[in-house]
Order: sequence, then C-alpha cells, then structure tokens
Amino acid sequence: MELIDKIERLLPSDIEKRSFEIIGEELNKMGIVLPVENERVIKRAIHTSADFDYARTLKFSKDAVKTACNLIKNGADIVTDTNMGLTGINKKTLAKYGGEVHCFMADEDVAAEAKEKGVTRAYISMQRAAKIGKPVIFAIGNAPTALVSLYEMYKSNEFNPDFIIGVPVGFVNVEVSKELIMSTDIPYIVNEGRKGGSNIAAAICNALLYQM
Repeated sequence: MELIDKIERLLPSDIEKRSFEIIGEELNKMGIVLPVENERVIKRAIHTSADFDYARTLKFSKDAVKTACNLIKNGADIVTDTNMGLTGINKKTLAKYGGEVHCFMADEDVAAEAKEKGVTRAYISMQRAAKIGKPVIFAIGNAPTALVSLYEMYKSNEFNPDFIIGVPVGFVNVEVSKELIMSTDIPYIVNEGRKGGSNIAAAICNALLYQM
C-alpha cells in the first residue's frame, strides 16, 4: 500500500466528526471515562491540541459547565488575554445570547498604565474588564499575571469574577497562578501544570457555546 492510500477520503463537514470519533476511541483504549458533564470541553481541548493529557489535567469546579452555560444564556461577555484567543472564539454564536468578546491588551491606555505601574498589560487588562458592568467569563490562555490580577481583586473584595477559564501556558508563575484560582470559590475550568494556550482557552469557550 502506498502512503497516499492511507488518506481517509472525507467530506469537509465530516472531518471534525471523525476527529472526535478517533478521540473517543483513543480514550477507550486508555481506559479513560470522562465525566459526562465535562466530556465536550475536555474532548474539544484534545481536538485542538492532539494532547490527551487534558483528559487528566483539566479541572472543573462544581457544576462548572452548567454555571458557564447559564452565564452565556444570560448574556455574559467573554474577556481574553490575547487577540489570538479573541479571534478563535465563535463570536456569532455568543452574540445570539447578547454577549461579545473583548481583549484590552492592545489598548494604548492599558499599555501606558502598565508601563507606569511596572506591571504587565494583562494585569491592567483585567482591571479594565472588571468595569464592564455585566457578567463576564474570563478566558485566560497566555498570561498568568491576568489570573494574579483577578485573584488579588477578588481577595480585596474589589471585584468578584463570575467565571474563570484559567489555562495560561509557560514556565514563570503559570502553575501557582492556576492554583490561586482553584483555591477560591470562583467557578472555574483550570488546567493544572504548565500546559495551556490561547487556542485551548478559545476551544473551551467554543465547547461551551456549542452545547447551548
């Protein structure tokens, strides 16, 4: 058999369906049974990354998916810490429920304030997001300082986030920033360890949107 003969000839509309079938088959081989309420989120994270570690490391607060979906149904906005995350989220579906996606990272005033205070733009961006004035789901895939900012506002009773998707990727303060969020009573979906990324944050948002 030639290599080209191994190609699966699928209609474009069937490729994603086949991908999820393969993910299910692989999980079965590993003996992994996902909690029904979290299954779609975990599988979409795997689908986006081809990394089956997410079946083990994605952590959910009690009734996390139900809580996030209810927020979306009631018009919650989504705030990301990267324009990549913003681009990847299905804004058309979110808009059906009255929500929109924001990213303040490129705002000139955010950059100026961050420089003045000696902190990251992500840190200041979360303070801006806290003033949106409506329910917000935070989708953090890059900057642990965004999680630190949210945590500090929460601890000081300055702001109580409605929901946090905490999946920043990297090495500096990444793991501890995630642990901070999981130590609170804020509803969350967090990936333990160093892995994550803007693509994973967007994938989790879309998994929630697609099961509405």
